[in-house]
Amino acid sequence: MKGSTHRRCYCRDPETGKPLGKKCPRLAGRKHGSYSVRQELPPRANGTRRSFSRAGYESLKAAQADLDHIRALLGLADADDSEGLDQIAELLEKVADEKAPLPDVESTRRRLSHGLDLTSRLTVGEWLDIWLAGKKGRQSAIGRDESNIRVHLQPRIGHLRLDRLRVTHLSEMFEAIAEYNVEIAEGNAARRKAVEDLAQIPWKGREPRARRKAMKLAIAEMDPYRRIVGPATRQRVRSTLRAALNAAIAQQLITFNPASHVELEAGRRPKALVWTEERILHWRRTGEKPSPVMVWTPEHTGLFLDHVAEDRLYALFHLVAFRGLRRGEACGQRWTDTHLDAGLLTVAKQLVVNGWEVYEDDPKTDAGARTIALDSDTVQALTRHRAQQDKDRKEWESAWVETGRVFTRENGELLHPANVTRRFIELHEELGLPPIRLHDLRHGAATLAHAAGAGLKDIQEMLGHSSITITSDTYTSLLPEADLAIAEAAARLVPRARTTPENTAPEAEAEPADAEPVPDGADRLGKIREINSPSAHAPLTQTAPDEKSEAE
Repeated sequence: MKGSTHRRCYCRDPETGKPLGKKCPRLAGRKHGSYSVRQELPPRANGTRRSFSRAGYESLKAAQADLDHIRALLGLADADDSEGLDQIAELLEKVADEKAPLPDVESTRRRLSHGLDLTSRLTVGEWLDIWLAGKKGRQSAIGRDESNIRVHLQPRIGHLRLDRLRVTHLSEMFEAIAEYNVEIAEGNAARRKAVEDLAQIPWKGREPRARRKAMKLAIAEMDPYRRIVGPATRQRVRSTLRAALNAAIAQQLITFNPASHVELEAGRRPKALVWTEERILHWRRTGEKPSPVMVWTPEHTGLFLDHVAEDRLYALFHLVAFRGLRRGEACGQRWTDTHLDAGLLTVAKQLVVNGWEVYEDDPKTDAGARTIALDSDTVQALTRHRAQQDKDRKEWESAWVETGRVFTRENGELLHPANVTRRFIELHEELGLPPIRLHDLRHGAATLAHAAGAGLKDIQEMLGHSSITITSDTYTSLLPEADLAIAEAAARLVPRARTTPENTAPEAEAEPADAEPVPDGADRLGKIREINSPSAHAPLTQTAPDEKSEAE
């Protein structure tokens, strides 16, 4: 196809006013006028001609360079590739009309080879949609990626061109998220203050009723309570973007992944803490939990299990508290994988919540598919539960839904994991125990096993962790009793020449003869032990495992 460069000027005849064009006498000078290029393009489908034209080059060298660039773009498609030639021609027509820079030859070649539209500028948002539509894997993981894209990435960087995304764009995005956190915190505080003020207004009287009505209207106009986008969430947002951009690199759409180089605050895992008396007192005074992850003492766990002994889900809570199953694993446990005679339970399936929909899936990790040994009390609890389930099956007759699950609704249908969590909160609030999450019972199971002498490797296998680091850093807390025993044992390792007043115990004071007897369960001040009183379950959590259980 023909193409050429030429020089022209825009001088006009002083008498007629018409352009002189090539007749201008000043064109003999090398610095007069400017250079232009014109390149024939493949004809349209209807046979009409089209071309690329551009003027204003200061030198012949610059005009020739662009002409060579245009010919290189046309050479990306074979002569018999009519579709490819047509795409390149449309691209050059659009570039000429918009007076835009010529596209890079190599990036155009990649887009052409992957069947992408050359005339469009692929944005970050468009690529994220393409990547998410083709993503395969666990539905829960895809749901998290979709949420990160919809809530954070699309609104903030979705409009940027994919090939022009830079580290500075991402730094600005995460800074904006951090600034928005301040706005969220202020909005939550304002709404909380308004609700507290509303609670102080009396119910009776015309004026108080009017104030309450006005306050309710004001609260309705406020933003709802929103969650802060913490460091861990920001790390997950970056992880989603990094995976999408790595896929774009694999498709040769870009050559650099800015998400791998943006600096973020580390999202640290919260350390589990035990509910000691001092922490309970602080919580009752302020309503603040010392850590997002809290663990009950053995006494707390025993009190809870005693309280829920007649509840239909007692065996589920017992199983999670002692053997550390995840909520979804307990809800998805099947009788075919539960061997009570052998005292073994195999975790093979779990129920996962996506939005509100529940579906069955494999365990969270490969290590999650595991076999767990059951203690005799847990076997008895499951045996009683199976007997009750058989009784329910007879009562419901043909209306019974056979799912094969260990834990079901009254008619045999699958449990919704969120309803199990809601029931757990209701039960422990009835007893007035310090708050924990249902998942924290799993932390408690690890802590109890650790206190009973189990090694980290044994606890890792019981919990189904893929890494022992997670087990040691997050899931094991040292009970105060065990910590005290370690401290005493360490102190006794140091030989001393003589006893000192500090480690000499004072003699017990003699009780007066007329002292009144102290009732069982009370201290010398007459205060009845409530939260820390031992239960029927407490001894089971404090004794060391026998040889048989260690072998299992």
